[in-house]
Formats: sequence, C-alpha cells, structure tokens
Amino acid sequence: MNVLQVLPALGSGGVERTTVEIAHALLKKKHGAQVASRGGPLVTPLRDLGAVCHTLPMHSKNPFTWRLTAMALTAIIRSQSIDIVHVRSRAPAFPARWAVEKAKKRGHNVKLVTTYHGIYNAKSDLKRKYNAVMTRGDAVIANSEYTRDHIVKEHGLDADFIDVIPRGVNLDLFPTTVMGHLIDSTRARWGVGPDERVLLLPGRLTRWKGQVEAIKAMKGIDNLTLVIQGDAQGRDDYVQELHALAATLPTGRVIFSGPDSGMASSYAASFGVIVPSIEPEAFGRVTAEACAMGKPVIATAHGGSIEILKAQNPDNALGLMAAPGNVGSLNKQIKKLAAMSAGEATAFAKPAMARVRDIYTTKAMCAATLAVYDRLLTK
Repeated sequence: MNVLQVLPALGSGGVERTTVEIAHALLKKKHGAQVASRGGPLVTPLRDLGAVCHTLPMHSKNPFTWRLTAMALTAIIRSQSIDIVHVRSRAPAFPARWAVEKAKKRGHNVKLVTTYHGIYNAKSDLKRKYNAVMTRGDAVIANSEYTRDHIVKEHGLDADFIDVIPRGVNLDLFPTTVMGHLIDSTRARWGVGPDERVLLLPGRLTRWKGQVEAIKAMKGIDNLTLVIQGDAQGRDDYVQELHALAATLPTGRVIFSGPDSGMASSYAASFGVIVPSIEPEAFGRVTAEACAMGKPVIATAHGGSIEILKAQNPDNALGLMAAPGNVGSLNKQIKKLAAMSAGEATAFAKPAMARVRDIYTTKAMCAATLAVYDRLLTK
C-alpha cells in the first residue's frame, strides 16, 4: 500500500505530529509513506524516516491555485502509484478530491480518506458547504465521538459511516516517570520552591482556552500555584489582560512560563493539570497526556475531555469536572484538588492513567487508521 497524506504545512501542531506518526507506522509495515504540504520543520524527520515529501501550495485557499495543485497531485497519484490519499484539512481537501476523482476516471484505483481533526463551525450556508468537503471521502475519520456527533448534526452524515479514531498519546514521550534533574530544571525555570505545588495550564494563550477563568478561579487558593504555559502567538493585548488579572491575586500565585517543548517534564513537575477551555476541545490532547503521566486533571465538562475522563456520568468521572465558563464551578474543583495529599492525588489519577495508556495511544491510533486503509483497498 502506498499512502499520500495531505495537509497545509508541516509545523509542530497535533495534526502535523499525527501525520509523522502515521508515516512511521506505514514504513514499519513496509508500506509507502508520502506527504504533500507547503513544507515546514517536520519535513526533515519525515525524510529521515524514509517518507517522500512533496512541496506544493497545499495551504492555499485560492481556487485558481487549487486547479494547478490538483494537476500536480494527479501526476503524483499516477507516477507514484498512490493507493490512498488521506486529507487532514479543508483547504487542501479541494484539490486532493479533484485529483482523486480525475485519477479514478483514468482507471486508477485510488481512495480518498478525510480526517475531521477539529470542530469547524459555520455561520453561513457557504461556510457549511466549505466545511462539508471533509465529509466527501470514501472513508471519514473523526478524532472523537464528540467530533463524530458534530459531523452528523452539521452535515447529516450517517454516524455508522464515520470511523472514530482518537488521537494517540506517544507513551515513549509521556512516560509514567521522568528523571529528577529534568523535573528540578523545569521547576527552577518556573521559579517555584521545592515544596510548592503547581497546577499546570498548558496551551496557546487564546481566550477560548480559558486562562481568564482559571486565574479568576484561583481566588482563595493558597496552596497551589497556577503555571500558565504557552505561546501568545502575537496576542499581546490578551497577555496584558491576563497579567492584570494575575496581579489581583497574591504575588507569585500565577506564573507565566512561555512555551516549552519539554511537556513531559512540565507534567511531571506539576501536582495537577487544568483544562478550563470555554469552548469544547475536539479531542483533548492535554487531558490525555496529563492522564497518561498519572496527573489528576480538572477539566470543563464538554468536548473530548468528557470521553477521556468518562464524565458522561459525573458521579463516575475520572477527573474533576467543572461547568464550562463557570468560575465558581472551576474554583470548587480546584479546592477539591488543593485539599488532596500527594498520595490521594496519585490514587485519584490512577484509573484515568490506566484508561489512557490502554486506549488513547499512538499505537492504537495508527493501528486503527491502517485498518481503515486496508478495508478500503479490499472492497
């Protein structure tokens, strides 16, 4: 089998990392792995694995560019004997779909797979039609049950047609233990003392991630320090707002650490992790990673986090669940975590850790995705 994955660019996000992981899984099985994108930092590791990378303007939303890109993709499908084209984003889905249809008309047995990685909201019929391109594959993958339900509601697709394949946590990158000196260096970078307990909030600094609500919810919490770790990506006004809010709390209660690529060390150096998003997470990567490393999680009760933490029934949830956007509810759950001893926190997190390390892994994600490819090619 020869698979061509298509995405806008090869940066450092979750979609991009998933692309690399699937390429790796294909190559381990002696299949062909190719990627079409505008390029980016992950081209080098992909080529080091043995994948073939094609540089095309896959990020473009210009219909005139799409036509030229579709011609280039058609040539790749034919010359490289591509069996599966797997599209991971809307803009490149248009030229990719045209290329697959053209190749099929010319007698090439190629299949189109699409993955709905996020929640694409639409305020107009035109935007809804644009989003619907991600439902036009021979197979459609959703990264959570929440995303599947959104597709069904938004586009009327039969739920049985959609394969739910959650994103996976790479257990080699997120082990249950991290060397002490890495934890010490992380805590030193944060500027916290050896006995200071950290509540970690990772994620880019954008309003829907809930940093405002988390800071407000720290009122009255005197035995946890909130560390907000993430890149502002140019949102300077929002950063100033967050700092002003933090200044209303006792000095040192909120720390801004900036982005950090060593996430395993950050999780290991924390007492617990908070995911206070005011809009639903399509999957809930931070929730899954924190659980995999045995950290208790406070999350808002919507989106993918509900599935990971089995919070459909709040009484049996594997995390501390707060109402979305509700500062009082978030404060209540932070107080519950703050009241736990280290041993109690570890025991509380253990069932979620077992669940994630059993179900939400890179290995499971890759196996399920390759099974979709096999199914299409044996029809």
